[in-house]
Amino acid sequence: MWVEEELLEQEFLERCFQEMLEEEDQDWFIPSRDLNNQGVGQLQQQLNSLSVSDHHSNLEEVARKSILNPEAKEFVPGKKY
Repeated sequence: MWVEEELLEQEFLERCFQEMLEEEDQDWFIPSRDLNNQGVGQLQQQLNSLSVSDHHSNLEEVARKSILNPEAKEFVPGKKY
């Protein structure tokens, strides 16, 4: 009797996880699924037009305006100070 209950519980949990995954898939924005071909092309065009501007081409100016502490210890991930 307990084996049957265990199997029913396992099946219930599997269905719950499957429903959660399906809900999560619906919430995600997937361009190939959620946009028509024109929308994908427009999105691609917008992405291609993005650029990074170099407002601070002078490194000395960047260093002079920096608010970082030059005396600070170097950060090492996982190391406790």
